[in-house]
Amino acid sequence: MFGWAIIFLLVALVAAALGFGGLAGTVVSAAQVVFFAALVAFAISAVSGLVSRS
Repeated sequence: MFGWAIIFLLVALVAAALGFGGLAGTVVSAAQVVFFAALVAFAISAVSGLVSRS
């Protein structure tokens, strides 16, 4: 998932460099959503791993 966030971020940087401001903003928003989804999935995985060990 973090790979997808990095890809979206790179696409946004290229779009911004080429002058596509609206597209860059949209892709940055998508990158943020994927990044935070990955963080939530990691947190849930970490908590479930700690709970299952006890």
